[in-house]
Amino acid sequence: MAAGPGGGAAGGAGWRLPGRVLELVFSYLELRELRSCALVCKLWHHVLHGDENSEVWRSLAARCLAEEALRTDILCNVPTYKGKVRAFHHAFSTNDCSRNVYIKKNGFTLHRNPIAQSTDGARTKIGFSEGRHAWEVWWEGPLGTVAVIGIATKRAAMQCQGYVALLGSDDQSWGWNLVDNNLLHNGEVNGSFPQCNNAPKYQIGERIRVILDMEDKTLAFERGYEFLGVAFRGLPKVCLYPAVSAVYGNTEVTLVYLGKPLDG
Repeated sequence: MAAGPGGGAAGGAGWRLPGRVLELVFSYLELRELRSCALVCKLWHHVLHGDENSEVWRSLAARCLAEEALRTDILCNVPTYKGKVRAFHHAFSTNDCSRNVYIKKNGFTLHRNPIAQSTDGARTKIGFSEGRHAWEVWWEGPLGTVAVIGIATKRAAMQCQGYVALLGSDDQSWGWNLVDNNLLHNGEVNGSFPQCNNAPKYQIGERIRVILDMEDKTLAFERGYEFLGVAFRGLPKVCLYPAVSAVYGNTEVTLVYLGKPLDG
């Protein structure tokens, strides 16, 4: 696709097909190819990004995502097909998690096997060193004695012996233990969260929104539409990954990337 007829650029007159035709052609391509196509010319960029529910993104979502992810409410807060594809590429990594967990066929849910005396975690496929990002996490089974959500560098361990707050146990991770409402980093409790009297305990199935701001170097949380506040400040300028750690056998945790957080 580097050159058009007569040696002209790919965006030249020979390639100025109607937008509907381009959309049909693009609907057969994979994400990496679409990224390259979007750089060819303004027309191609507009066709690919002008409508996030176009046939291009519908087709790609149908190929990438499991039927369960598309027909259930897992992605109910991701309104466009382009957003659903993006969420899939930011989901838990099957290659960057404890050996005691596996990612279910829906592509977004972690299942922890019933292994005694082990704490097990997982990171997402993609981390962030810049920008502002939001994702949702929710438990679909018992929390057990420790259930932590937060962020971790690539160096943070994703498995250890015993039932401990793995996420936040060293200087490579930051976590909120939903069981006792403690903030954890570098093996220490950094106070309770949210900072209010009689803070409600997490309820199974409740979606927690995590907001990472690499511009302000902060990590914050929301419950529903309630902003709970900033949990951590002064985050390092390194690549940080959404992560969780769990101890309860057969518990399941789902994580869905939402994109740039909405302000207000």
